[in-house]
Amino acid sequence: MDATSDPSAQESGPFERPLFDDPDARALSRVGVVDVGSNSVRLVVFDGAARSPAYFYNEKIMCALGAGLSETGHLNPQGRTRAFNAIKRFQRLAEGMGLDHLTAVATAAVREADDGPEFCEDVLRETGVVIHIIDGTEEARLSAQGVLLGWPGSYGLVCDIGGSSMELAEINHGEVGRRVTSSLGPLKLRDIKGGKKGRKAYINETLDQLRSEMGSQRNRLFLVGGSWRAFARVDMDRCNYPLNVLHEYRMTVADIHATAKYIAANDPEELRQRCGISASRMDLLPLATEVLKGVARRFKPRDITISSYGIREGMLYEQMSQRLRDRDPLIESCLFAERKDARLPGFGKSLYKYILPLFKSSKPDRLRLVKAACLLHDVSWRAHPDYRAETCFDTATRANLGGLKHPERIFLGLALLHRYRNKRDGTSFEDLFHLIDNKTIHQAEILGKAMRFGAMLWIQDYENMGSLRWFPKKRELHLLLPRHAGPLYGEVAEARFHSLCDTLDATPVVKIKR
Repeated sequence: MDATSDPSAQESGPFERPLFDDPDARALSRVGVVDVGSNSVRLVVFDGAARSPAYFYNEKIMCALGAGLSETGHLNPQGRTRAFNAIKRFQRLAEGMGLDHLTAVATAAVREADDGPEFCEDVLRETGVVIHIIDGTEEARLSAQGVLLGWPGSYGLVCDIGGSSMELAEINHGEVGRRVTSSLGPLKLRDIKGGKKGRKAYINETLDQLRSEMGSQRNRLFLVGGSWRAFARVDMDRCNYPLNVLHEYRMTVADIHATAKYIAANDPEELRQRCGISASRMDLLPLATEVLKGVARRFKPRDITISSYGIREGMLYEQMSQRLRDRDPLIESCLFAERKDARLPGFGKSLYKYILPLFKSSKPDRLRLVKAACLLHDVSWRAHPDYRAETCFDTATRANLGGLKHPERIFLGLALLHRYRNKRDGTSFEDLFHLIDNKTIHQAEILGKAMRFGAMLWIQDYENMGSLRWFPKKRELHLLLPRHAGPLYGEVAEARFHSLCDTLDATPVVKIKR
């Protein structure tokens, strides 16, 4: 990496100052990152749990800095003006948010343009923002680390497409391995000579070279970048997919080919409006689709998933200690939410221990969802009681939560819905329920009703809540209460305990020490 100005920054790159005051702290002080890409310039301000930060502010300007670069060797003049004005705005916004520093990186267009260094110097002079130009392999590494922010310990191939380049990086057991860069960005492809035939030959030749450098990569393919997200939105439209969340959206190689045909068969403007895609992005989508088909054909991934995390999140991950990286992003964000919004922070852990006997045969993946639900069970208490259940479901299914598959979002949302409501019929989310099977729906209902009852024993002395004992063969659920907790078992608590037993198809047995 290199910066274009400021000698001290040239020595240390974009990480010349730590983003985290305490790298092991769970809380994250507000952090601002600017990504100067070939197609767009974006400001993201992160806040919240350090391991799973929330997007406090997110603004993107489509500048097309790389348009025409292959022919002129210079940044697109109109795009340069727009990008410059965008960064000036971002700098003023950062001041208003109390940020004294923006970390900015530039990728393919700025690093390849003859006037790229001049552009960075103009920005520094007018705004004080140092733009660090990173090379293609570093871009690949940071994008892969962004994927690791959301999927700790994951493995596969990360494919990050920008306007002027496309990078590949392999990840294994939380580490970034081989990585390569190419000129397969759609802005570059638009300038290839020879029309469609010449472009196809260039794409095939380049992908064959990438395949020979990267070797066999038949694991998961992680797609990073705006063009891939636009493609996924069209795939959702084709499939009439009910959950409009791009992160962790899954596709197959067959889906890629089907959606490519769908794009070709539909009116671009109608499709753009239906899918909520910008005009400039839609214009590049057919070119990106040609590349994606080629990537899928050569690497033959077992499945394909969309990552909303990329280079910006990778810059955060770069600054994390290994101890922080090893934490579960889902649990970290839930702990942060509980501490910030729950009426009695810390009760979620006790609730988890209390209802755990009902899930003692569950696998670790399910237990982490049980724990997440317990931590979130009370964070929506400020919502109106008539809408609290739906608020919980909506938050779990659509919130920025890392390390969470779409079916897991539905499970978590249903559990939290049943935390506040016995029945799930009549909600506006019924079209999402088919994304999980009936057994999983039933487990979510048990979890929700267990939390609904356990919350009735909401006492400060967590260790003296009593206990539950579940005997699945006898179909009996025993409630053991110490004498001092007996008064908590009132009429409402009794009704909720019986509702839980009905869902378990169990006989209730209540024992209160005298």
